[in-house]
Amino acid sequence: MANYRADSSYNGKDIEAINLLRGNKHTALDEAETIIQMMEQGGAQMIYHGMTESDVKAIMQYPFNMFASDAGIAMKGYGKPHPRAYGTNSRVLGRYVRTMGVLSLEEAIRRMTSLPAKKFNIAKRGIIQEGYYADIVVFDADEVSDMATFEDSHQYAKGFKYIWVNGELSMDQAVQLPIKKGKSIRKSL
Repeated sequence: MANYRADSSYNGKDIEAINLLRGNKHTALDEAETIIQMMEQGGAQMIYHGMTESDVKAIMQYPFNMFASDAGIAMKGYGKPHPRAYGTNSRVLGRYVRTMGVLSLEEAIRRMTSLPAKKFNIAKRGIIQEGYYADIVVFDADEVSDMATFEDSHQYAKGFKYIWVNGELSMDQAVQLPIKKGKSIRKSL
């Protein structure tokens, strides 16, 4: 359970545990009823585990795969979001590039920057070039790591030193600044 507004004590627990907390029997029918009741009480955000590590590595090796997160915006200390809300790219760089060698650092960065910009026709982004928007991340390739876990998901990644968003410094020496220069991109600029 990532977030259940009706009862935040359920956050971080699985359906089996929630079902038992409600005094129900450990049966598929009772667990389905628990889910239905939770939906009737406003629904919930859930984390689903449907891929193995070997699945992830195989998908990463496809040359046109791009890295991003579908975690949504996490509010520090609210709910139990999936760890990817705090560490998708750092996990790719730390675990799959540095530790496991699934792909090169250069290839991982291409898939985070220029490949999505080109694929989605996002003009003036994805590469460092005069006249382009300056979205730049400076990180330590030997240190970058995701720190968020399923048990403690509200942990920022480490190893990122400086970040510029639209040419404005937004992180200075690993300290986030109160500058908000990001823009929603709805069509090619």
